This record gives sequence, C-alpha cells and structure tokens, in this order.
Amino acid sequence: MSSQDERARQQLIDLAAEFYDQFDRGEVPKMTLPTRTKSNIEYDEESGVWVYGDRTSTRSANSVRGARKLLKATYTIDFLARQLTEGRSSTLRELYYLSESWDADEAAFSDQDESNQMIEDLEIVSEVTREDFHMRPEESGATLMGPLELREQTRRGERDIHCQEDVGEGGYQIPNNPDTIEFLDHDVDFILCVETGGMRDRLVENGFDTDYNALIVHLKGQPARATRRITKRLHDELDLPVVVFTDGDPWSYRIYGSVAYGSIKSAHLSEYLATPEAEFVGIQPEDIVEYDLPTDPLADSDVNALESELEDPRFTTDYWTEQIELQLDIGKKAEQQALASRGLDFVTDEYLPTRLSEMGVL
Repeated sequence: MSSQDERARQQLIDLAAEFYDQFDRGEVPKMTLPTRTKSNIEYDEESGVWVYGDRTSTRSANSVRGARKLLKATYTIDFLARQLTEGRSSTLRELYYLSESWDADEAAFSDQDESNQMIEDLEIVSEVTREDFHMRPEESGATLMGPLELREQTRRGERDIHCQEDVGEGGYQIPNNPDTIEFLDHDVDFILCVETGGMRDRLVENGFDTDYNALIVHLKGQPARATRRITKRLHDELDLPVVVFTDGDPWSYRIYGSVAYGSIKSAHLSEYLATPEAEFVGIQPEDIVEYDLPTDPLADSDVNALESELEDPRFTTDYWTEQIELQLDIGKKAEQQALASRGLDFVTDEYLPTRLSEMGVL
C-alpha cells in the first residue's frame, strides 16, 4: 500500500474510531458537517474560490433517520478501508449496488444520490478526496492534446507519454486521479480549455495545438473533477496561463466559473480544484454582435440565469456586467461552432489569435 493510500485509510479508521469513542464516553454518536446549501456558500475574496461558511449540521444517532445515516457511514468506511488495503478501486455506481449485499439491510442506500452524498460527506470530515479513496466517477473521458510529456502511474508500471506524438487524434485521456501524473517536459505556452467536442476536434484538425504551442483540454461540458484538477496543477506547477472557450450562453459562463472559482457542489475542494487566474476567451455576447453570428433567442430560463449571474460574486466584474447586460439587451445566444459561418478556419486563423492577442496570451 502506498503512503498516500495508507494515509487515506488511517483517516477513515480514525473517523470510525471516533464513533466508538463517543459510545465509550456514553455519548450519542454524531458526525458534524458544513451545511451544504447555497445559503452556506461564501465567496472567499482572498483565495478567489467558493468555500463553505460557518453553519453546520449534525448527523446524530438520537433519531432513527440519523442512526441510519451513521450506520451507512460506518459500512461505507469499512468498505473503503478494505478497498484501499486490497489496492482495488470502484465506481460511485458500483458502491450503490454493493450496498445491497451488506449484511445489514438498513445500511443499503436507497438510490445513487444518497451514496454519492455519503462519499462527499466522508471527503469533508476525513479531509481526504474520493480519488484517494479509489472511488471513480462512472465515466469522464476528458482529454489533453498538446506539446506536453508526462509520466503516468499504471498497474503495469510507469509510462512516459507525449500528448501529441504518442496519442491519436483523440488525445491523452485524463485519469481519474491526476495527482498520480508527473510532468516531465513541455513546450506549452498556454492552456485552452474547450467546452464542446466539435470545437475541440476543429482545433486539433486545424493544428492549433501545434501552431500556437497550446495544450487543448476538452472539458466535455461541465468539467469533471479530474479535468479541473489537472488544469489547476498545470497552471500552478508549470506557470501556464489558462483560458476557457465555451458557448455564448449563461450555462457555459458557469462552466467557466467552475474552472476558475469552483462550484457549489464541490466547495469543500475549491482550493484543490479551482484556478482563479483562468480567463474567459469567448464566445462573448459582443462577438455575437461583431461577427453577426447565427443565434438562438434567449429562453426564459436563460434570462433568469443571466439575471442571477449579475448577482453572482464570480461575475460582478465590470467585464462580466457589461457582457451580460449586452446579452440581455440583444436577447440572443450562440454556440462555439457558430463561428463556422465565417468559414471552417475562421476560429483558428482569426477569432482565437485576435482574442488571445487582445488578452496578452499570445
């Protein structure tokens, strides 16, 4: 067992031991957690990320419901500790089904949302990430493409991979736990995080990664934790600028926000996952006007989301206020691939070079 696995296992055992000690002291066992509601999320100005506030909630065995929660926590801790000892891993979905075989019927999860929340609870109280528990999401599939050489730890030993020369057009697939990767060498000038697969493929086909020494990270929509973690590591350890390229709608702006500032769901890991220095490259509402892009009208839900973002600390800068108010005024949204209306090479020959030059990245 690696020292990292041993630490994770010991943190879990210590948590279970605390339940035992509470029993031994004649106390009703309990587990205290930050209250995980939107009203208890705070924007930390110093670190520039979302964090939990001071309010807490308690899972206590003084009620039947609370006792069931602690029972499920204990069974989950036992499973995770054995998994680490055996050097195995499992998915969040598998955990839900595995609980059906536990010898106490009351310990089984009622649905996957409950088992997912249990893993998040244990992350918070043990201060160990689910990746270090060897828990994997069902799938991610996000990729890197660019002039980066890295070393990956696999079951078959170490493997050195160049993320252009040693991969196909699909790129290098980001592993579930990017902290097992060692960065060996690179010729990367900046990191370009791209929302959609179609735009990612256009950039690779046009050789944007080669022409501009860009490391293209495919976000696959709302980015997985592994994607945000490797982006942060690349920025922090290799001192690389990060820019985020999404569709021009409020939901895509939140994708940028999750890369840069973290998300409410993973506020306990914001400093581990978020890259506050990341910048937004587009599609901007002003691009819709300037390039006369094909658009769709804003739906009522889009308008409500944009108005909400005007009150969101992540978007209260002069830049975002101007862009969001412009979008509300024109009542339109546009996809990344709307740039193809100006030609298939427009995004790599004109749009991105112009925007990145204006931003001082190129």
